[in-house]
Amino acid sequence: MSEYPIPQTRILRRPETAVPHIVTADIVVLGAGISGISAALEAAKLGRRVALVDAGQQLGGQSTGSMLGTLCGFYSNGPDPYRVVYGMADDMFAHLKREDALSIRRGRNTYIPLYQEQVLVRWIEQAVTAAGIDVLLGAVLLEVRRDGGRIASLLLATRFGPVELRGTGFVDASGDAALTYAAGFDCREPVSPIQGTLMFTIEGFDQAGAQAVDRWTMQKRLAETGARYGLVRRDGFVFAFPGKGQATVNMTHVETPLDPLGYAAAQAEGRAQADRVVDFLRGEYPEIFGSARVRQYGFLGIRQTRWIVGRHSLSIDEVRGGHRHADAILRCSWPVELHDRAEDVHWEEFGDDHLHYMPFGAMVPREADNLIAAGRCADGDPAALSSVRVMGPCMAMGAAAAQALDLAGSGSVRQIDIAALQGRLNDNLQRRDRE
Repeated sequence: MSEYPIPQTRILRRPETAVPHIVTADIVVLGAGISGISAALEAAKLGRRVALVDAGQQLGGQSTGSMLGTLCGFYSNGPDPYRVVYGMADDMFAHLKREDALSIRRGRNTYIPLYQEQVLVRWIEQAVTAAGIDVLLGAVLLEVRRDGGRIASLLLATRFGPVELRGTGFVDASGDAALTYAAGFDCREPVSPIQGTLMFTIEGFDQAGAQAVDRWTMQKRLAETGARYGLVRRDGFVFAFPGKGQATVNMTHVETPLDPLGYAAAQAEGRAQADRVVDFLRGEYPEIFGSARVRQYGFLGIRQTRWIVGRHSLSIDEVRGGHRHADAILRCSWPVELHDRAEDVHWEEFGDDHLHYMPFGAMVPREADNLIAAGRCADGDPAALSSVRVMGPCMAMGAAAAQALDLAGSGSVRQIDIAALQGRLNDNLQRRDRE
């Protein structure tokens, strides 16, 4: 019998001064949630060399890690909704449909597609790989180096050593405006916290019965009996994905502070609330949920924590009035969905023909030349921001950021041709495809 060869080893010692690994790109995207993925894929389509960075261990951010379960903000209102977000959404929807991982659900006044996260994350990985995008996961932002209004590079910490990421244009898709804040530009934060939600999926329930339960009847039951189960939030819903034997549950509220110890504590609190929600479902609907159990807990979903001070701050009056800004880059009909109280959500739904718009100025930190914010860290008052921070508008913001940086080149994003930008984004401003 031959002796199995033992692999050789060598001894290493970390040098006293660690030299960063240098990565260079045309466009650097910090944050690989849905807005960051959209920005990266759009920039790659334009022929730009792209680097995509995230502190997490997988792509997709909250869209794949927080068990959101629903694709919000992609359709207009009314009896015959049409899609208002295109680009990356076209390929994403087509893939989810092919994989039987998408179910178009009729909401009160729009379509709200249900999706399966494990299928979405694989599509994102495959699309990013095919686009030739350089990806750094598990990379934490330590420092931003800038000259006046221009970002020059990001210093990142990884388990493999420091990285210096140099670029011409930068997208802050971090969700918490981490790049903008670290660069020393002005940011906003709410005086009182906006509640986050820990979503989770359940299995072992009667699917037909779950689909027959009226959301509003369940919310009335929550209000009447929630205290008995120790529930913090007294509204919410269960979305059962047809034919899959699992459902997504949205019935928790957790404060999401930006401090080193707060996230872990909030995550644990969210899971404790989820367990109490399961007790509620079993106790109040034993014939449907009596044998229900948690299939998977999501990561804590964070809504609004810190965002940029932009050249324009979207106001709730502009949202309610459907004001179309001269520099509009997307449209949306999603309601005001303000999670500013632990016990419930403030909703303001809009009419059939309502559309409101996001101005490009709300995505540009007012002193920055080569930095654009995309997603939930764009600028607006808390109520206005709650109507545009869902996935559809965030995806459209990512595309707008990439196109704007492409137009700016080595110049300033404050001086680009807005008409040219809107021409590139015409589908997200004008196109109306129906299901």
